[in-house]
Amino acid sequence: MSTAGKVRSRAEAAIWRRAAPGPVVFDLLHPGHVELLESARAEGAALVVGVNSDASVRRLGKGADRPLAGQEARVRVLAGLSAVDCVVLFDEDTPQSLIEALSPDVLVKGADYAREAIVGADWVEARGGRVVRVPLVPGFSTTSLVERFRAPS
Repeated sequence: MSTAGKVRSRAEAAIWRRAAPGPVVFDLLHPGHVELLESARAEGAALVVGVNSDASVRRLGKGADRPLAGQEARVRVLAGLSAVDCVVLFDEDTPQSLIEALSPDVLVKGADYAREAIVGADWVEARGGRVVRVPLVPGFSTTSLVERFRAPS
């Protein structure tokens, strides 16, 4: 079964969202691991992952070599994960407008983010939704992996 159909435009994702059964969870691509996505998926009946476009990642100032993989590769890999039901690229500096367009019932971020720093949290909660902070597995952020690869042996 091809998972390429999980990658949708914002408009397609909004249509998919309206037809999705049960609570829908929204997560942003976090430089982490499957544990975060599986924990996010356990919060609802479907998981949408918002992915920063290449231009958006560069504006975040994470380094000249970021993103490590291009946006098409990143969304395709995410779409292949069984925990993920929908993947949407966004080009803005924050996912606020995407969150508003998709109206998730649950917004998930890694616990390294303070509740006050989670973009869209107030909007989701004002509509009766929840914000969940998932503990991270130490040592598996993209930044820490890149540092380990660059370190002399």
